[in-house]
Amino acid sequence: MTIPFISFDEMDPMLEWTDVIGAIEEGHKLPKASVADGFAYRGDDTLLSRSAWIDGLGVAIKGATIMPSNIANDRPMVNGGVMLFDDETGELEALVDFHLVTKWKTAGDSLLGAKLLARTDSNNILVVGAGTVSTNMIDGYSKLYPDARFQLWNRSSDKAVTMAKELSNHHDITPVTDLKSATEAADIINCATMSSDPVVDGAWLQAGQHLNLIGAYRPDMRETNDAALTRSRIFVDSRETTIEHIGELKTPIADGVISANDVIADYYDITSGAFTRQSDDEINLFKNGGGAHLDLMTAKLILKKWYKMKG
Repeated sequence: MTIPFISFDEMDPMLEWTDVIGAIEEGHKLPKASVADGFAYRGDDTLLSRSAWIDGLGVAIKGATIMPSNIANDRPMVNGGVMLFDDETGELEALVDFHLVTKWKTAGDSLLGAKLLARTDSNNILVVGAGTVSTNMIDGYSKLYPDARFQLWNRSSDKAVTMAKELSNHHDITPVTDLKSATEAADIINCATMSSDPVVDGAWLQAGQHLNLIGAYRPDMRETNDAALTRSRIFVDSRETTIEHIGELKTPIADGVISANDVIADYYDITSGAFTRQSDDEINLFKNGGGAHLDLMTAKLILKKWYKMKG
């Protein structure tokens, strides 16, 4: 039997954000995933190995290298692949392009968080970081909030200007240089940077906002400071893949600023009703950890659509 390889170009046009959001939400109604993460480091480079098994859905193993220096050589910073295995037999089902799974999983993960935690009238969205993830988030937010207006900030302002110009035909988007003022005016603040030091100051946050943190994935990385954590109700996609692994939570917990118990809920608490906004005035913070169980849920959706497309 030939094992299919599902490429980015083949399946990317076939996917919709609402389908991915739904697959992630439905996946958390199944038995809790067994997950295992492995990290190895070489300076700024990271080798990431993530695996997940969900009873009733199957197994996914994702391997990736993350090399920031590749950007200067016009090469992808992240490279890897996803292997899918049958739940009942353990047989290899498919190889799925890493970038395809990661694009839809990463943005779909945070879009589900916004769907559940942001105010329904959120239309002013600040995007911090002018990379590929931010491009995907702008597209996704536009589906959740059709009247959305975007402000885009990047440490290198010329990159924000270029990206805003490229997206202006399809989105109401404006590059900005004053991050403090843009943060204070936003309904949703979306951070997708490679920063090791906080970019958004929690002192800038206003009542009713939703802060979505995507970029940090290592123990030495943070996109916001302690003030944001102490002023917000804290949510994560998965306790197991964030609290002990990512500096956004690991560092303030180690410093005694917050405790693990301050994380109110993860996606496995959706069915209990705990993963929700309680008032229009509260500030909510969502940390996207992007565990392999989310890759599994997304990749299985992709495989299902691939088989349907092939007839």
